[in-house]
Amino acid sequence: MTNIISMTTMCADVFVESGKMLAGGEALNFAANACKFPDVKVSIIGAIGDDDCGREVLRSIEGKPVDISDIHIIKGGKTASNHIYLTENGDRYFMENSWDGGVDETFSMNESDRKAVCGSDIVYMTCYCNSYKDVVSLKDRSDFKLAVDFDVRRDFDDIEKLLPDIDFFFISGSEDILPVFEKWSEKYDCIFNVTLAENGSVTYHKGRKHSCKAVPVSEVIDTTGCGDSYHAAFLCSYAAEGDIQKAMACGSASASETLSHIGGFEY
Repeated sequence: MTNIISMTTMCADVFVESGKMLAGGEALNFAANACKFPDVKVSIIGAIGDDDCGREVLRSIEGKPVDISDIHIIKGGKTASNHIYLTENGDRYFMENSWDGGVDETFSMNESDRKAVCGSDIVYMTCYCNSYKDVVSLKDRSDFKLAVDFDVRRDFDDIEKLLPDIDFFFISGSEDILPVFEKWSEKYDCIFNVTLAENGSVTYHKGRKHSCKAVPVSEVIDTTGCGDSYHAAFLCSYAAEGDIQKAMACGSASASETLSHIGGFEY
């Protein structure tokens, strides 16, 4: 059994055109997709408020095998929210004031959370997570693997300084940035995965390149959570079999399914 912790953002995704509100956020999207895999125990560390949005977060994973014991419910707190806009092709975009961080922005881990991290096999988070440094500091106390999503960051000089602590590196990009990761893979003992939207994905490890095509969909409904679902499937598959090519194929299939509906997962 692989113990995976997903951190930290849980929020309400508000789809402006339809007015529909769904639970989301990287930590929640990841956990809801990872829990589909056998031999994986997935839990979430993070914070929500005791408001309607927080209750929606909890409702979204009722009945799913996700450990919520480390979710902090802040009395009187405001759950994070994100206003999402969709193009005719289903691509999401945001306006200047789309994001309201709520209690997620002020969350910090307590000793119980740190103990859970140290007892895990894999910790998944984004590079923007405000607990990032705290989690990295715990690597001296434990041998968990750290998986980090760098989204669309391009400050590669700053990113490279973080690589010694990272075991799984995820980023969204295009083919022009691939040489960066090919070079890094020869220098750092890390798995570098680059998702390329409809052009599939590429992974570099120890200088070797692995490629995988995207799984086609008849219609892209919404790209929200597509990366989170890919990363969840990739990590769960790799943890089970240690096969990069199979993990990429699994990630592509999961991302394709997510593209076919509104929100990062179905509930």
